[in-house]
Amino acid sequence: MKKLAVVALGGNAILRGSEEGTIEQQEKNSTDTLENLVYLIKDGYNLVLTHGNGPQVGNILMRNDAGEKMYNIAPMPLDICVADSQGGIGYMLERMMRNVLNKHKIDKNVITLVTLVEVDQHDAAFENPSKRIGKIYMKVEADKLLHEKGWMFKPTGKVPGGYRRVVPSPTPLDIVNKELIETLVRAGNIVIAAGGGGIPVYFDENKDVRTLDAVIDKDMASSLLAVNIKADEFYVLTDVPYIYKDFGLPTQEKLEFLNYKDTLKHLENGTFAEGTMEPKIRACLNFIAKGGRKSVITEATKLEDRSFGSKITLEYEI
Repeated sequence: MKKLAVVALGGNAILRGSEEGTIEQQEKNSTDTLENLVYLIKDGYNLVLTHGNGPQVGNILMRNDAGEKMYNIAPMPLDICVADSQGGIGYMLERMMRNVLNKHKIDKNVITLVTLVEVDQHDAAFENPSKRIGKIYMKVEADKLLHEKGWMFKPTGKVPGGYRRVVPSPTPLDIVNKELIETLVRAGNIVIAAGGGGIPVYFDENKDVRTLDAVIDKDMASSLLAVNIKADEFYVLTDVPYIYKDFGLPTQEKLEFLNYKDTLKHLENGTFAEGTMEPKIRACLNFIAKGGRKSVITEATKLEDRSFGSKITLEYEI
């Protein structure tokens, strides 16, 4: 049986920090990243791809605001905006992936699934919104939106006196349609799913699907998906080839081969940067703790040489 891997594409795989975000830029970045997945495909892996949506869903929310103010267009709720970003980014990745496969004469189907992810409506995260989304507002405008829409805001360090909307980031509990995703990928199709962490939903007492204003962490949702479909390996592609102890300090040290116990100890000691590398480490540990064979954090360009990247296993053996 072919190995099954879930590959989580970081934000830089689609949009670089210094770019305007034109579709031409996003298509080029996506193609450059997807080219590196050919090495896994030629090694016989079946692949599920996930992706972030931070900049894109933020832009959708800004279009929401502009349309409401200038043209009285009814704004869409956050769950619809997340779904919009999933569909748009998924379509782009599917098209670029098909072109990459065509270039390399690889005959595979690619399919994008807009994915619902179940969360607990009583998750503690709803009492402490922390995920920043959308544009930066000055305090007067932020206070007005708090009064009019009930939005919550927190300061942002990017602009003095600036505030950004914050929403809860609940823990993902289950991937809706996980069985279908596994069936499709094990049949040899490349599946793009759980984009942006998925659309957060819960089921009410009548088993009806209800929505929530929240954004799920992309890496944790990807890790859960990998567990749900019984993947062998979980890859988190980011902008560094390895994870480091004390990154950016004189004591910086590359961590290449790690086991679960030592990685957990590093995490508890605050070795990894909160909000950047830390959630990726937690996602990788979650995958290993629930039966995964190997988690890899690396830069996409390093996939050609399979010796690259920081690898986390239950034990040291790879």
